[in-house]
Order: sequence, then C-alpha cells, then structure tokens
Amino acid sequence: MQIGKKIKTLRLKKGLTQEELGERTDLSKGYISQLERDLSSPSMETFFSILEVLGCTPKQFFDEEESEQRVVYGEEMQTDYKDEEKGYEITWLVPESNEMEMEPIWLTLWENGEFKEFEPSLSETFAYVLEGRIMITLGKRTYFAKAGESIYFHASDVHQISNVHSGRTELILVATDSYL
Repeated sequence: MQIGKKIKTLRLKKGLTQEELGERTDLSKGYISQLERDLSSPSMETFFSILEVLGCTPKQFFDEEESEQRVVYGEEMQTDYKDEEKGYEITWLVPESNEMEMEPIWLTLWENGEFKEFEPSLSETFAYVLEGRIMITLGKRTYFAKAGESIYFHASDVHQISNVHSGRTELILVATDSYL
C-alpha cells in the first residue's frame, strides 16, 4: 500500500491544499509533499493527526476496498479566469487538477493575446491547437503550431505562448508539476 498516495487522495477529496493540511496538523507543506510522494514516513502520532483532519479512521484508511474515483468531469465543474490585459481566457477542465500530476486546461487567446510568461520549471507541457496559430517562445528559440498540430516541451527555460493568428486561437494544454 502506498500510504502517501492514499493521504493525498483523502486530502484532495476533503478539498484541502497541502498548505492547509499542514496548517491544521502543525506540519510544513514540504513535509506533507514528502509524505504524499512516499519520500518520508510519518510517526504514529503524526499519522493519526493527519487522519483526524482528513476525517478518516485508521480502519477506513487501511480498508482495501477501493472507493470509486471520479472519471467524468462535467462542464459545471470547470473554472474560468480571464485576463483582459494579456488577452487570454483559461478554463480549468478538472477541479483541483493543480494538485494532481497533470493539469489540463482549455486556453483561448484573443487576437494579439499572450499567455503569461513562465519561469523555468521541472514541468512538461503538451498542447493541441484546436483553432488558430500559436507561437511558443522557449528560451531564445521560437516555434509555431497551427490548428491540428501538437506541441510538447520541457519547461526548463523561460517560456510563453502567444497568438499569431488574426482572430481567436484555442488550444488544450496539459502541464505536469502544475505551474499554471
């Protein structure tokens, strides 16, 4: 059994961030992260404290019956954000996906719009262009992709996605190690 994975699943079901769980258990966000990745093991006292906050008994925690996971996410579960100044709209397709390994979004770039510039990270980014044409600036290099094409890159350099289409551009973008 992966104790860390199960703690993370319970935390997400409870709607807590790592920081919130840490605050409620007097643990650091970093330690919670280590526990969830099975890089550290909690003491019994810490473990029981975490379970109490997560509303789970030890018996429930170690019960081998799998609870059913959510597979389908309806449109009503999506969250939108618009940045009028930069000219983009982002729709998070899966709630709390920034706490998961992948974060899928629907990105709409208005004419001359650009997504925010990101610092280097350990993330990997995949996108599929649904409509229009984008320019990806990755470090000192520039790449272009049009409707029907995909992009995939390691975010190890400063990077930014811009609309170079006369009109709206839409894409589905998935990032790991969320940084969106």
